[in-house]
Amino acid sequence: MERVVYDRMAEIDSKHWWYRARREILARLIEREIAPGPGARILEIGCGTGHNLDMLASFGAVDAVEMDEEARAVATARLGRPAIESSLPSLLGVERQAYDLVALLDVLEHVEEDRAALASIASTLKPGGRILLTVPAFPWMWSAHDEVNHHKRRYTRKTLRAVIGAAGLRIEMLSWFNSLLFPLAAAARLAGRVTGKKDGDDKLPPAPLNKALEFLFGLERYAVGRVPLPPGVSLVAIVSAP
Repeated sequence: MERVVYDRMAEIDSKHWWYRARREILARLIEREIAPGPGARILEIGCGTGHNLDMLASFGAVDAVEMDEEARAVATARLGRPAIESSLPSLLGVERQAYDLVALLDVLEHVEEDRAALASIASTLKPGGRILLTVPAFPWMWSAHDEVNHHKRRYTRKTLRAVIGAAGLRIEMLSWFNSLLFPLAAAARLAGRVTGKKDGDDKLPPAPLNKALEFLFGLERYAVGRVPLPPGVSLVAIVSAP
């Protein structure tokens, strides 16, 4: 990702509707569908500035991996101990067969070798461990946001299923999410393409709008993993090794 993306992430990730609502949705999903037991070990790969670490720490002892030096420094301060410097697919320096849950949250789309990355992540799981995975959906929604964030691709359900299967992994749950706001997001992305917009869409909106968007997106915490959702901006999967 470009430097400005990390800087803005560190500035707004505790306030922006998308970060706040997504953390709540993923926390509910972990609680219902994964339920790590006492003493669980959790790893977040590609933790960025560490905005998910407190949420993940409510389920167990958390380690973090981040490649970008400045983002890793912010994550280290939040974690209270050093985040690991490593990259996918190698994951050098990351303990194998050690984790009950690995979180890979909007990271796989940044990795050239996505199949090899998933296979490498699987080697860090304890027997019975799971991967919680989110990716952006729909290649036709490609926009300046993807360019600024240095995405390699956006996924469909079919392509995500294919890469998970090719890595030798099993899908336990696969769902759309950020579905309620999908029409608005799709219209904004297409409009940006027409107008030649060059920057991402991650600025903090005015407070009333920020609150409303957080409320609408956050409603999905009751549904994701429980009922089929219509197409959304993102896909979320829970994956395990056979």
